[in-house]
Amino acid sequence: MKQLNVLLVGLVIGLTAGPTFAQGRGGAAQAANTDIYHVEFVKATPGQALAAATELLKQDPKAPMQGHVLVLRHQEGDDWDYCVIEHLGTKATVEITPPAAPSQTPTMAWHNDSFVVGPSWAEVQRATGGAASGVYVVSTHRAVPGHRDQLVATLNQVDAAAKIKIGHVLFTHLEGGSWQYLSLDRYDSWSDFATDHSGAVSGQGWADTRSHSASHTDTIADRLK
Repeated sequence: MKQLNVLLVGLVIGLTAGPTFAQGRGGAAQAANTDIYHVEFVKATPGQALAAATELLKQDPKAPMQGHVLVLRHQEGDDWDYCVIEHLGTKATVEITPPAAPSQTPTMAWHNDSFVVGPSWAEVQRATGGAASGVYVVSTHRAVPGHRDQLVATLNQVDAAAKIKIGHVLFTHLEGGSWQYLSLDRYDSWSDFATDHSGAVSGQGWADTRSHSASHTDTIADRLK
């Protein structure tokens, strides 16, 4: 992955934006926001999807947190092909990246980059299984004006009656995209994903989210790294 560049002084965290993490619907405790992550949504150029994946799987050797990265691949939903979530620690810097060689075939039609705050990498690993497996739902949200706290509470709500355990992380926007929250849910398998959704018959959780989310996107993905 490419190295980010220009020092972002405002992205040094001495803050806690409130508890926005829940291990899943099994009822584990939430953890506070402590760390910065870089989130990149990528659309590959036609015919270059595999080449783009190869490029994104190569973490920059200068990255501050080697190995602390998730690479998710679109299956159903929004227009992006890949979502890369990279842990940067408690502060972030960006530097000028040398331009690609003129002869190099471009692999990305476009990409959107954002910085977010979230729980520690250990907590993210605990929620996502720490390995390239499982089924993910990647969602972005903008809250109804004045409803941010309610939206966060709804997105982190634990369903004590749920039969399927879901790993869950909520990231909060710092700089970049137009969305305010990035929700990441992990299921152990497609079977668990189907069971969980077939059991959601009341629609109450859906209605609660729609009461506080002014706009959102939801994408099903698998994991490459």
